[in-house]
Amino acid sequence: MSNVALITGTSSGMGLHAAVELARRGMHVVATMRDTARAGALRDAASAAGVSVDVRALDVVDHAAAARLVTLLEAELGGIHVLVNNAGQGSVATAEQLTMGQIQDQLDINYLAPVNLAKLVLPGMRQRGSGRILTVTSVGGAVGQPFADAYCGAKFAVEGFMQSLAVVAERFGVRVSVFEPGAVASSFVANVSRAEQGGPYGALLEAYRSRTAGAFASAQSSESAGAAIAEAATSDEYRFRWQSSERATAFVEVSLADSDGSRVLGFTRPWIASS
Repeated sequence: MSNVALITGTSSGMGLHAAVELARRGMHVVATMRDTARAGALRDAASAAGVSVDVRALDVVDHAAAARLVTLLEAELGGIHVLVNNAGQGSVATAEQLTMGQIQDQLDINYLAPVNLAKLVLPGMRQRGSGRILTVTSVGGAVGQPFADAYCGAKFAVEGFMQSLAVVAERFGVRVSVFEPGAVASSFVANVSRAEQGGPYGALLEAYRSRTAGAFASAQSSESAGAAIAEAATSDEYRFRWQSSERATAFVEVSLADSDGSRVLGFTRPWIASS
């Protein structure tokens, strides 16, 4: 049987295209989404590419359901060889505008869900002496951005977890990496949790939204980003960090070479300049 790839968040966008590309590369792809009634676009794309995908229901924040699915796949398919944690959700709001419930929601889907799935697949990968765990984070996992407090916080957290895990898992033949996309044209933006307009942050938020609209006007296609995810998940080359494009690489380098933090703040201050 082909190697098995489990990928979350595949009903649209780069997750959909990554699933199709992984199948094109010869993997048995288990593509999950919360509502399998939304699988039509994925199945159509797979059919157009001459491949098939194994669609399963999974709400990644339901840890018990994730455990049941991993156990089932281990029994049915003989193991999970590649895990791609792609499901995620954005948030546009600053600290005062956020409830603790909204902050918890960001942690649940962007941090705790991929951590849980990594924990679930690790025993089988360790016992087999091989495996890949790739977590889709964001350039916001390296660069803190205005009005992305909860989102970037969760993405920073999952990058720290995976980077800490990487050298230990490597000793058992398991490669742990993160994938940092920049602006990608997909339905992700439409699903972002947003703060109310107006109030003391109104002008700053409007400036940020204008800047973001410009960035997404020249966004990378979801097809291109999905292909880059599949490459990172299957490449013979091992890296901890992968980015979706040269532009995304340049973006994260602003932070990764910033020992005192001044470079990032200088980079992001103009984003909320209202005049």
